[in-house]
Amino acid sequence: MYSKRSKRSRIRGRRTCGYGQKFKHRGKGSKGGKGMAGTGKRAGQKVTWRLKYHPDYFGKTGFKSRQKRGLAINIGYINDKIKSLINEKKAIKEKDGYKIELKGYKILSTGKVDKKLFIKANSFSKKAEEKIVKAGGVAEKLVK
Repeated sequence: MYSKRSKRSRIRGRRTCGYGQKFKHRGKGSKGGKGMAGTGKRAGQKVTWRLKYHPDYFGKTGFKSRQKRGLAINIGYINDKIKSLINEKKAIKEKDGYKIELKGYKILSTGKVDKKLFIKANSFSKKAEEKIVKAGGVAEKLVK
């Protein structure tokens, strides 16, 4: 009697081993990952699971972002770039010095001051205020 070779042995070594073109048969490889794996923005799998159990999966929640603080500018920059500030109409040259109004700015102390500056700004660092007064100017805080 002649015994026929089994179909299974003929399929072995082929790409899909007889389970079609989807390459899925048994095991965790068919599941598509563990937990929330594969549920990203362009995901196809687990869409219904995500909609049922995590409808707010996309979008922002929680704390608000920090509020933006006022801008900061160094006293040395003001001293060096006084001509460009006059051109931008943020400063005015007077006979006794320069009048500068910087609304929304905090004045910081980096740099040297060799001109009389009469500055109006939202706030000043202690050292910046000292440098302005030492050069013969005035540091005046704007009322919010």
